[in-house]
Amino acid sequence: MEQFASENPVLLALMATTFTWLLTASGAALVFLFKEMPRKWLDGMLGFTGGVMIAASYWSLLAPSIELSENLGYIPWLPPAIGFFCGAMFLFGLDKLIPHLHINFNKEEAEGVKTDWKSTTLLVLAITIHNIPEGLAVGVAFGAFAAGIDGATLGAAIALTIGIGIQNFPEGIAVSFPLRRKGVSRFKSFWYGQLSAIVEPIAGVLGAVAVFYMQPMLPFALAFAAGAMIYVVIEEVIPETQRDRYTDVAALGFIAGFIVMMCLDVGLG
Repeated sequence: MEQFASENPVLLALMATTFTWLLTASGAALVFLFKEMPRKWLDGMLGFTGGVMIAASYWSLLAPSIELSENLGYIPWLPPAIGFFCGAMFLFGLDKLIPHLHINFNKEEAEGVKTDWKSTTLLVLAITIHNIPEGLAVGVAFGAFAAGIDGATLGAAIALTIGIGIQNFPEGIAVSFPLRRKGVSRFKSFWYGQLSAIVEPIAGVLGAVAVFYMQPMLPFALAFAAGAMIYVVIEEVIPETQRDRYTDVAALGFIAGFIVMMCLDVGLG
């Protein structure tokens, strides 16, 4: 397995991010089985998603970035700081340019360039933006291992894939069920729910290619993905869980997600 991964990082990154996309589709498919999902559950799932992303940002991305910076002879804190800032600014730019609507928000609260697009389209775009750093992070992890960088292990890349996949399942639910409540058909709710994660394989392949062929950029790339993920959690995920009376459920979901991702990364990485 390790030899295959080291020889085929792009293919493995594609397989891993396809797995995370399929879990999003699996979550979205629940709309065929249930008429609706209680808001309490949705908030708890969104909190779980945020916890996984925060934990992955540190254990899978920032900590390795700091270690690799030192191993490559850089000032240990400089590449992580630059990469983290650039990742956050990249998402900030997308947030300002692409019209989108966060889950649990009203259409008049849509962000980005003003448009008359339907709320369903805006909602899918919001989750699509959300998924870019997740796919990028998985791709960078596999590219780093294939490049033979000290501290980058196959176990860590797999742990990150599993963690992202687990939190993608409730993401699919969080898209398809609100759409269903708006009167969208079951099939279209499922279709839009799974479609929101199709960007992950694309971002994963780009991340793997970039890191494998530009190894000195790895510490920057790892921190870039971390900065993008943290921005998403703060700007999107957490506010979405604070719109109703189930904030405590969301907080407990966040703690659970953080613990799961931490255990996966430390145990496998």
